[in-house]
Amino acid sequence: MLDQKVITLLKVYEKKSFSKASHSLSITQPAVSQHIKALEEEFGVKIFERKSGKFIVTKEGEMIVQTARKMLGLHNLLMQELEDRSKATEHITIGVTHTVESNPIAESLAKFCSENEGISIKIVTDSIRNLYKKLKSYELDLIIVEGRSPEEGLKFFMLDTDFLCLAVSPNHQFADRELVTLSELKKENLILRLPNSGTRNLFVAHLESNNMDINEFNVILELDNVATIKDLIRRDFGVSILPKSSCLDEIKKGKIIVLPIENLSMIREMNIVYRDDFNQMDILRGIVKAYNETLRLYK
Repeated sequence: MLDQKVITLLKVYEKKSFSKASHSLSITQPAVSQHIKALEEEFGVKIFERKSGKFIVTKEGEMIVQTARKMLGLHNLLMQELEDRSKATEHITIGVTHTVESNPIAESLAKFCSENEGISIKIVTDSIRNLYKKLKSYELDLIIVEGRSPEEGLKFFMLDTDFLCLAVSPNHQFADRELVTLSELKKENLILRLPNSGTRNLFVAHLESNNMDINEFNVILELDNVATIKDLIRRDFGVSILPKSSCLDEIKKGKIIVLPIENLSMIREMNIVYRDDFNQMDILRGIVKAYNETLRLYK
């Protein structure tokens, strides 16, 4: 049902090379070129170009690729739904950020699956930007992200509210404090998420609202893995700015202490995002119920 030219197009886009695409697809390079040429003739535009030795995707090419991704996503969704119907099962793919991956979401999804026979959930972790792209191209059924982005054709359900806080080890000098000032924080070794993360961006935005710059702070390490950051905090290598929701287990076990930073009220929503045509609302409601039940265990 899905034209092979669409598969070829997406592979060339992914590999940024005709030869690498041909190798990956196990077809000849002339065949790859023929597929792309046929698409360019069909739409009357250039899709790929070479400028100064660089592989370039044209603006029209980007439009065609995004539609091709949606076609592939819909094709895969149809195949999965037909397979599910034959086996009386349901599969759903949910995208989460690295931060969401570390909070009770994964546990609540496991709880939901264990209590609902025949339902299988696949969790995909990526950046917020990529998650929105994959949701719109039907590669994901739902995404669970911090904040919200005004995107046409998408709906939002607020799952929870969360806030960023200072996370320190129980042995740290701040552990018995009620709050910390920004001046005090400047003297600490900071271990932060990467600059493109929502957590980092929210922290930086609040610093700027206080006429401060991230470069005024002693950032000794930047990484994406929240679990690793928490491990380094526990071992007293530094302190971090993290969502409270990602530290609930450690807080309950006394492995990490969280406290607010004076003048920084870093509150944000955690939303389930889905397309207008999403038709498995019973699953969405079940996930929300499982999340709320799981959250009560940490209180």
